[in-house]
Amino acid sequence: MTDLCPCGSNRTYATCCAPFHLGQALPTTAEQLMRSRYSAFAKRLPQYLFATLHPSKRAPDELAQLEAAVARHRWLGLQILNATDGGQEDDRGTVSFRAVYEDSGSPGVLEENSSFKKETGRWYYLSGQLAPTRAPGRNDPCWCGSGRKFKKCHG
Repeated sequence: MTDLCPCGSNRTYATCCAPFHLGQALPTTAEQLMRSRYSAFAKRLPQYLFATLHPSKRAPDELAQLEAAVARHRWLGLQILNATDGGQEDDRGTVSFRAVYEDSGSPGVLEENSSFKKETGRWYYLSGQLAPTRAPGRNDPCWCGSGRKFKKCHG
């Protein structure tokens, strides 16, 4: 596992999110949990997404919904916009992020302010508020941070 982690940390998957996904470690901050959940979407790991969703938010068909969600999109990149609280000593935190994906060959952007809660030493995703977004235009800067236009890079 020498491939880079999908979460954008510039670390290998094996040293970043894999230990969380394999149950060998727990995220110690809200941002780590957010990054590991993004990577779980990218790696198609609905069980991890279910396990890190706060128990009060789990619908009876939640796992089936997550299985469908991970199969539907190809995740292309993550950008953390802001993190408030959510440190090792906190019990709540908020992480704002932008994630670029592909759905049936068309690019899209998900921008969300996510809330997290720590209970008995474990972080959980609590809720998210979506920001209005649009798919990247051909002349917009590429989502990958290359500095090139989207059409000349990943478009």
